[in-house]
Amino acid sequence: MKLLRFGEKGSEKPGLLDADGVIRDLSGKVDDISGDVLTSDGLKKLAEIDPASLPKVEGSPRIGAPIGHVQKFLGIGLNYSDHAAETGLPVPEEPIVFVKASSCICGPNDNVLMPDGYERMDWEVELGVVIGDPAKRISESEALNHVAGYTICNDVSERRLQVGGPGEWFKAKSYDTFGPMGPWVVTKDEVGDPQKLKLTLDVNGERMQTGTTSTMIFNVAQLVAYISRFMTLMPGDVISTGTPPGVGMGRKPRIFLKDGDVMHLTVEGLGEQTQKVTRGN
Repeated sequence: MKLLRFGEKGSEKPGLLDADGVIRDLSGKVDDISGDVLTSDGLKKLAEIDPASLPKVEGSPRIGAPIGHVQKFLGIGLNYSDHAAETGLPVPEEPIVFVKASSCICGPNDNVLMPDGYERMDWEVELGVVIGDPAKRISESEALNHVAGYTICNDVSERRLQVGGPGEWFKAKSYDTFGPMGPWVVTKDEVGDPQKLKLTLDVNGERMQTGTTSTMIFNVAQLVAYISRFMTLMPGDVISTGTPPGVGMGRKPRIFLKDGDVMHLTVEGLGEQTQKVTRGN
């Protein structure tokens, strides 16, 4: 299944994308795409619904972030060896886990704000892992049983704030709109092996990032199990699993986003995103 949310910001409705690419309205079945809806039992109930029995959504509505309530939005730093190399940092021995404020999450095609004083904004296409069943101190072998599905994340970052003392990553990556997500959550049964997905990101039509999840240092199962040692992962939590090489900070000379730039992201089987950078607070 491809689960999504559509409508104006703050008033999104739950939906699913049928086999013909038509959005179907799920609001008569569930209140939102969040919480128990994403557990194994919740997804099983949704899978029993005939999409043709749901109302079609007419027109071309705005697509919102695919999860209505994200308790924890976690990121993984330097999880591709070639990305670590381009930043001049060593390959980590354990996953580097950081937090992005959930308030930074926006729809996959919403504008990304460039606030006053932000001069080194950068892009990062990433595979997002959506938690289904709660996960607490689980093993790698059972980790994927706790995954509901996958989505695309753009881990937008202000590099000027990322370099410095402890905690700078959180500030650098949490401004409003710095977490485009979606367009939908694709359930794990449709994705198959999450370590065989291609990722791309273009800026103004020029390819900046090309990668594959097969080169992740820590795979999805390892990440879910590792994080569950330190906190209970809950339904709707999202782990953005790191980015392949090609970020602006790693280029020579460095390239950073400008007002009016357009980013286009893809992850194989998960759809695509397009965001325009616009000045504003």
